[in-house]
Amino acid sequence: MKKVALIMGSDSDLPVVEKGINVLKEYGVPFEVHVYSAHRTPEEARKFAADARENGFGVIIAAAGKAAHLAGALAANTTLPVIGIPVKASVLDGMDALLSTVQMPKGIPVATVAIDGADNAALLAVEILAVTDEELASKLASKRSLASAAVLERDAAIAAKYNQTI
Repeated sequence: MKKVALIMGSDSDLPVVEKGINVLKEYGVPFEVHVYSAHRTPEEARKFAADARENGFGVIIAAAGKAAHLAGALAANTTLPVIGIPVKASVLDGMDALLSTVQMPKGIPVATVAIDGADNAALLAVEILAVTDEELASKLASKRSLASAAVLERDAAIAAKYNQTI
């Protein structure tokens, strides 16, 4: 199975990234976590992205706040799917990071999840890997089925308590 890379622009992003780590653990997906900055360690970030495919990665997740150039910097140096997590790290409540992450130039795509959306970034990475991995696809389908059943159970309880026929 291919690995997922979780790259943070700063270790201050770790509380957000840990949510994605937990999702990958839940699905049994191998991963590596690193801190590379698009601005402070550009050469290391470039090299990681350039070598990621040959090093067994299938998806890269990049978490960054403020200017949030990390996802784009990584995507510019690989053809692997890159998922950006805009991190709420400034007085702009993450809107700066969101806009930086989604505004990629034509030809260098970055999938983007919600501000601080590491859970969905990891799930999207699992879905990407599941395209060629039936075991992962089955785990995803099972988890969705359980989530659906839980919602319907809550619906029945609310309906029983509040719905009235007059």
